[in-house]
Amino acid sequence: MSVWDDLDLLLDSPSSLTITSNTRGTVTDYSSFKVDEDVSALKKAIEGLGTTEKTLIEVLTQRSNAQRQLIAQAYEKATGRKLVDDLKGDTSGDFEDVLVALVTPPVVYDCKEVIKAIKGAGTTESTLTEIFASRSNKQIKALSEAYLAETGRSMLHDLKGEVGGEYGKALLILAEGKRDESTHVDAAKAKADAKALYEAGEKKWGTDEAKFIDILCHRSIPQLRQTLIEYKEISKKTLQESIESEMSGDLEKLLVAVVKCVKNVPAYLAEILFKSMKGPGTTESTLTRILVSRSEIDLMDIRAEYKKLFGYSLYTQLESEVSGCYGDVLKHLCGQD
Repeated sequence: MSVWDDLDLLLDSPSSLTITSNTRGTVTDYSSFKVDEDVSALKKAIEGLGTTEKTLIEVLTQRSNAQRQLIAQAYEKATGRKLVDDLKGDTSGDFEDVLVALVTPPVVYDCKEVIKAIKGAGTTESTLTEIFASRSNKQIKALSEAYLAETGRSMLHDLKGEVGGEYGKALLILAEGKRDESTHVDAAKAKADAKALYEAGEKKWGTDEAKFIDILCHRSIPQLRQTLIEYKEISKKTLQESIESEMSGDLEKLLVAVVKCVKNVPAYLAEILFKSMKGPGTTESTLTRILVSRSEIDLMDIRAEYKKLFGYSLYTQLESEVSGCYGDVLKHLCGQD
């Protein structure tokens, strides 16, 4: 039985989509933080002959993002140069990308990942799916404001131009950040929704995708958890299994992601991390995004779910898949079990 089928545990387990405090991160405020010492260490590491990567890694992975922002401000004051520009000038490749991600405010980083996913030829649906399925309303609203500040355009407007069909409809609803946030569960409504989903999919020839989109993208997390349980009662299959057998392509991936995040965001992200390292080649951009963006939210939970799902630790996997300075940064962020 996979982590996705155990519905009995659902109703009592906390959801990362509703957690407000960042108590499950691997990175916290550094207790003996001295901004001037950090700035001079970074200056020395960057300005000396050759870059001292070890210093960059130690300072930037062991400070919280709020502390890194203070370092960046003080660095600019001391040198007249932006820290992010110096990092870009002195490092390259995946190592540069992860350091730049670390000194970027979290909401701006999310925003840049969305811009990157919709820019240029073709849209990276997998990135959009991961971000919009796993972020809370509050995170999505902040992301939307950052997008407007960064580009001068509305995020929804830009997304509309990039994503179409039923997938586009579902993604745009999520990108509004208006999911119901009530904690009250209406059992009768959950039963009715489960029945409506069953009738829109399993029970009929062809699938009424609009019904799935409406229920999965609007209802609150506690309400949907109850609906998943009711659905299995009616259908004898999980809702995820039904979506997988009834739909295909990006819409299927998005709705499955929504169902997984309703159940367990850390397990969903653990699975993406696993897939990004499986087989030949590693998807570094995905590793960077998840480890950086979740390092102060729920990376400890992601680690725990990773071990449960795959039988070995995320740290062990990183050790065998990523190397050099880039690998060192990721391992520092992950921390050992």
